[in-house]
Amino acid sequence: MNNSRNTVATATPGETATGNRRLWPLLTLPALGVGVLVLIAASFFAGTARASELGDAGALVRWALPAAKALHHSSMAITIASLVFAAAILPRSTRPKRPAPGEHNTDGGQTHPAFARTMNLAAAAGSLWTVSAAAVLIFTFWDLVGQPMSTDPSYTAAMLDYVLNISVGKAWAWMIVIAAITSSLAFGVRSPGWVGATAVFSLAGILPMSLIGHAAGGDDHWGAVNSIMLHLVGVCLWFGGIVVLAALAPLLATKAPGRFPGARPILAGTVLHRFSALATIAIVLVAGSGVVNASIRITGWDQWMTPYGWLVIAKAVATLGLGALGLAHRRRVIPALEAGKLSATRAAWLVVGAEAVVMAAAMGLATVLARTAPPTPDTAPELPTPARLLTGYELPPPLTNASYVEVWRWDWLWIAIVAFLAIAYLWAMVTVRRRGDKWSILLTISWMVGLGCLFYFTSGALAVYGKILFSVHMVDHMALTMVAPLFLVIGSPVTLALKALGSRTDGTRGPREWILVLVHSKFSALVTNPLFAAANFAGSIVIFYETDIFGLRCATTWATS
Repeated sequence: MNNSRNTVATATPGETATGNRRLWPLLTLPALGVGVLVLIAASFFAGTARASELGDAGALVRWALPAAKALHHSSMAITIASLVFAAAILPRSTRPKRPAPGEHNTDGGQTHPAFARTMNLAAAAGSLWTVSAAAVLIFTFWDLVGQPMSTDPSYTAAMLDYVLNISVGKAWAWMIVIAAITSSLAFGVRSPGWVGATAVFSLAGILPMSLIGHAAGGDDHWGAVNSIMLHLVGVCLWFGGIVVLAALAPLLATKAPGRFPGARPILAGTVLHRFSALATIAIVLVAGSGVVNASIRITGWDQWMTPYGWLVIAKAVATLGLGALGLAHRRRVIPALEAGKLSATRAAWLVVGAEAVVMAAAMGLATVLARTAPPTPDTAPELPTPARLLTGYELPPPLTNASYVEVWRWDWLWIAIVAFLAIAYLWAMVTVRRRGDKWSILLTISWMVGLGCLFYFTSGALAVYGKILFSVHMVDHMALTMVAPLFLVIGSPVTLALKALGSRTDGTRGPREWILVLVHSKFSALVTNPLFAAANFAGSIVIFYETDIFGLRCATTWATS
């Protein structure tokens, strides 16, 4: 590789085609071995490898269940990350071109090898995701039964009841459906729009896991569910992204067929920068949600000395180590690669190999942690109050004027959304101003006021009392649909984003390109039409509250969401 940033790297001595083909197993096998060893060691340390005194399904289930879960979590993360890479990081063709007026095809040349390999990886990992989800469903059933696996016909009816009526069984059944649909789409779709839609749909697999995860039955049920959801999003993008980089590593030192503007070695320069930005968001999600989960499950200093506490500490150390590696790669490895001071293969070892080993250890710890009894039980009281049965929480104090500022219940999903939107807006404003363009401070204030309203309406007293008082619920509903959006729209976030984000010339769709696709889509034209918006606003309220839909919502778990 020469010293120019915009040239395509050629193979250096020692980086032959045969060597590149061998790079993929060399990068993944050490991580796989470390992950298995950590899984086994952590299982013995936490005691999950020992037979249960209340009912034991046998050694096969005790070891097969965590192995199947590790395989499931890994394949789901790889599938999601592969689709995200294909939708927003990698070029789709070797010779992209700008469309002529009235033309929609922006591809020329051949399918880019990196794109083709990533979509194949998504399809293969999606198939494994489906099979492993089925295996987890079966093994969790026998783990719940507490008896060795049997072919007795009586268990067939019991398993059907498990899938149809037990929350864990229903969650894993939905997981199989989501995984099967995602893998089928990954096999068939190749257009940018469909790839992007498939990537968004694949994230639906996170929902069943968050609903049945550890802490979901604790005192702060929805806080735990939302934090687990954010944690899983970060893990999937981060861990899965590392595996995708490893899969593309054999293309590092080969010349990309068909030059296009800004062409660079696959994974080097541009692609590494894009993944680095994605990984930064992921590590913030993983670390922040991990702190929330730990605070729910560990409520005393002495509980840190339990097996659960030590596993949490070990996982936190691994996460911090991964963050330090990512920062070092961003500041040293990527600039050295772009400057020609580092070979492509060496960069692959540093960026992919090192992080893959630590990430595999973290995944092994997480798998055992999910099966380890926490020091603070997440079981509901033996005689729960009606309020807890209906909403998942005890009744708050009587509503007074002071309650509107004193009573809070943190909704971590909305807190994360608000924090992200605030940081992104400020970054965009600073970027635009540094370039010499103007941006009104009044628009910024309006945006921040809107986010402040959104934060209060989802975590403040209106959200707390809205679960038990219909009048407060309607005030909160109106505020969410009429007050917060007003200030947010005045802030002109789309205009600011288009000003701050740069255009891509390599045929990929980044944030700016996807914003333009959504803004100019027929769906956007429909929902932003004043007549449709008015009919939707008024009609949805009438349909929801004047039909059986409202009663159905109150009778299901989603009533407390």
